Amino acid sequence: MKSKSNRLDRFINQNSPFSISDTRLLIAQKRILVDGCAAHSIQQQITEFTQVILDGHCLQSNNPVYLLLNKPKGVVSATKDDDHVTVLDLIQHPQKNQLHLAGRLDFNSTGAVLLTNDGAWSRRIMSPGSKLAKTYEVTLSKPLTAEYCAVFQDGIYFSYENITTRPAILEIITKYSARLTLVEGKYHQVKRMFGFFQNEVLTLHRVAVGCITLAGLEAGSSRPLTTDEVKIGNKPA
Repeated sequence: MKSKSNRLDRFINQNSPFSISDTRLLIAQKRILVDGCAAHSIQQQITEFTQVILDGHCLQSNNPVYLLLNKPKGVVSATKDDDHVTVLDLIQHPQKNQLHLAGRLDFNSTGAVLLTNDGAWSRRIMSPGSKLAKTYEVTLSKPLTAEYCAVFQDGIYFSYENITTRPAILEIITKYSARLTLVEGKYHQVKRMFGFFQNEVLTLHRVAVGCITLAGLEAGSSRPLTTDEVKIGNKPA
């Protein structure tokens, strides 16, 4: 999802009857307000969340939205699908149609999914350089051993991409269940890592993305992120 940014004069030209050259006069006459203050330059940057008012008429007033959804099994991590319920179908928000996913889960996987209308934020969240930890609860078809923990910590080689996974922390909870923390999200990574041991993943539930947890959030429900939670995507990778 691309972040939208434009010069003020171009924005005025695209969203009002005035031309690019008219903008200097509009600024001099203090007829343009940008985020509540008189505009000061034709080169002033207007993002998708900048409020712009011209002659008392609001040209743009979008608010950034950051949501956490507890995705149930059998829901598609997409904003549109003709055959299945999507994560967007579960969201009740006036700006829901502007949202996109910042990270996905498979059809049968469950847990934490982030949605936003802030393209720059979601790119930082999903960037490999962010090293943002994702934590999963996993159940397996075969018993786990201490060897798993050591191998996951060392990294597993994926020959198809010719890459080795970054160190991951595996905590064995019971004979057939574990908690896994990764700082990357390669295609079907969790299933492929356990596939190294020929151990099938039966259930996969993402319980946290960084400091954002599902605590108290029922399956199928969503909530806005707190100010502190939003900050996980506000530092450039």
